[in-house]
Amino acid sequence: MDYLAALESDVRDAILAWYGIHARPLAFRRTSDPYAVLVSEVIAQQTQAERAAIRWERFMTRFATVESLAAASPADVLREWQGLGYDRRGLALWRAARIIVEQHRGRVPASIDALEALPGIGPYTARAVAAIAFGLPVGAVDVNVRRVISRIVGGPEGLPTAGVQAIADAAASTTDPATWTHAVMDFGATVCRPRNPLCGDCPVRPTCRMAGTSDRRAATTEISARRTTPFHATNRWLRGRILDRLREAHHHEWVVLDAPIGIHALDRVHRAASTLAAEGMIEIEAGFGNGGLRARLATH
Repeated sequence: MDYLAALESDVRDAILAWYGIHARPLAFRRTSDPYAVLVSEVIAQQTQAERAAIRWERFMTRFATVESLAAASPADVLREWQGLGYDRRGLALWRAARIIVEQHRGRVPASIDALEALPGIGPYTARAVAAIAFGLPVGAVDVNVRRVISRIVGGPEGLPTAGVQAIADAAASTTDPATWTHAVMDFGATVCRPRNPLCGDCPVRPTCRMAGTSDRRAATTEISARRTTPFHATNRWLRGRILDRLREAHHHEWVVLDAPIGIHALDRVHRAASTLAAEGMIEIEAGFGNGGLRARLATH
């Protein structure tokens, strides 16, 4: 299949026309400032778009420039990140800001390679920043974009990853890359959904190779498997509770961890704290209380 020519112009035009009417009014779409776009994309990596937009505004109020983020302490960033989950993202963004200030003179780099070299920035985020902030003709492929292109072009058989990326890049090169990026993401999130897609409302249904099929495998792509372990029993839950306790403490105040948290025994609490310290998110000292240790959010 000629992937570079696979997404026909009338399909692209139909999605863009749909977006012109149905675009979600997300706050971060009002800017093309590279730093603001980078922050929005990192926040949105594992956060629903509507919630990400609200928290993005708050984060940008607290850290309005890349310099202000780079000058903050990890504790400052982790407190602001509370409730967004996957706290490593916040710390990675802080580290990326420091690199941008130290190695790029405070300017977010425009090239894909330089963006991917930053902490916490993978292929999707790098291409989203390049397309939205710098207008580069590259396709940012997240799960929504992959699903839309795979269904329209590949049908029940789907498409290989390289084919999806080639089609996304080709589509971005024929129009405004930022608008196309937002449009195809919104289309996948609200119409071409992983479960129960709104095919009756789809403007590209006449062209879509998935239309009229009953292939459940393709129609339910990216649906997460049911969790077999209760969330409160996971290490992720425990890590989050430890960080929340430290966030609630006064600035630089130590908190003694000398008792179980939830169903997690003290030794598991200490192991989780040690891992958080190794990742640079907290600082710990042993020998406090009844076999406890004390901890605080990282100060540098």
